[in-house]
Amino acid sequence: MGSLAARLIDELGYDPDDGVPALGDVGVVARGVMVAARDGARNVAVARLFSGRLVIVDDACPHDGGRISDGFVDGEHLVCARHGWELAARGPRCERACKLGK
Repeated sequence: MGSLAARLIDELGYDPDDGVPALGDVGVVARGVMVAARDGARNVAVARLFSGRLVIVDDACPHDGGRISDGFVDGEHLVCARHGWELAARGPRCERACKLGK
């Protein structure tokens, strides 16, 4: 039998003690703020755009998989901290904003 933590990771698909809050525990997100959260085993980024729109997207940049939640909100876009890609939320995913004809 492995450790309890290893068994939880195996059964849940994530480490419940990794410090990332559950989506329901995030609370109010202010305009221009982005935070990391978890929806079950799915890592998500929760952001309030400057327009007030709340978006919840997969926490993986389409460029190279870096965490979007490490970046910041710039107007109506999310900016990835790794390479500065401006991203637009499209459903649960982000797409590079320059491809969208901004």
